[in-house]
Amino acid sequence: MDIRQLKYFLTVAEEGQITSAAKRLNISQPPLSQQLKLLENELGVQLLIRNSRNVELTEAGIILRNKSEQIIELTKSAIRELTDLNKGFKGTLNIGTVGSCDVKILPKKVYDFRQKYPNIDFQVWRSDSFRIMDLLNNGILDIGFVRAPFNLKLYDSVLIEDKISKHYINDPMVAVAKHEFYKEISEKKISLEELKNSPLIIHRRYENIIIDACTKKGFVPNIVCKNDDIVSSLTWANAGIGIAIVPKTSSDLMYNSDLEIKEITEPAMESKSYLIWIKNRYLSNIARNFIESFRVES
Repeated sequence: MDIRQLKYFLTVAEEGQITSAAKRLNISQPPLSQQLKLLENELGVQLLIRNSRNVELTEAGIILRNKSEQIIELTKSAIRELTDLNKGFKGTLNIGTVGSCDVKILPKKVYDFRQKYPNIDFQVWRSDSFRIMDLLNNGILDIGFVRAPFNLKLYDSVLIEDKISKHYINDPMVAVAKHEFYKEISEKKISLEELKNSPLIIHRRYENIIIDACTKKGFVPNIVCKNDDIVSSLTWANAGIGIAIVPKTSSDLMYNSDLEIKEITEPAMESKSYLIWIKNRYLSNIARNFIESFRVES
């Protein structure tokens, strides 16, 4: 199995047809079919179900597709790093970002950076902090904008500040629930004390922040569910099980729901934003200079 075979396989998976894949690869159909068959024989599994007009991925094919995407992206990353080392400030910077930084920080920072380094291109992944850290760990991203907390032993970081407002980029926590959970509370904000006896649905990532804030207010939160996914929290809240506590920028992940959102007036539960990168891993000159632009006062 080699990179060329993986590229052939991915092209077929994307096109859904061997004929159109061969055309896209600028090769004839028989050699492409032969390479796919050799790949299946080497791996000892069937990757494709061949129909009269198209092909479908088997379960093994789906697994190989996902792994192949990572392998090829890592190969491209290695080539980019070597090219950058040889040529200097020309190449691509791969960035992951949460919504708050994507809106408030990244556009202006990228604009300023390109004024200094016009030959730099950018690829941006907008997602949640967990996904961004996963992409960093797999070498897909060079740097990532995430919300605290994160593993300080694994990542180096810079706390992000909005140079215009001179405030750190915080993402307040909000309470998301059906209307009946709020009873007589009509304001758009809610105090932590008002959630004292309410059934809470939380993400494990924010468990310590929430429990510490409640403890300082003199009560133990009534947590009925802990999970690893913001959408799950919102789904349970939409089912009427309890009140989901999530970052404000993640509170709109569910559409067509009857959920009400109220900002929690508790500064200790705000989640600060950081620019992070893997410790002790090669960083391109492009990434190093981009990081440095956050350390230097504008």
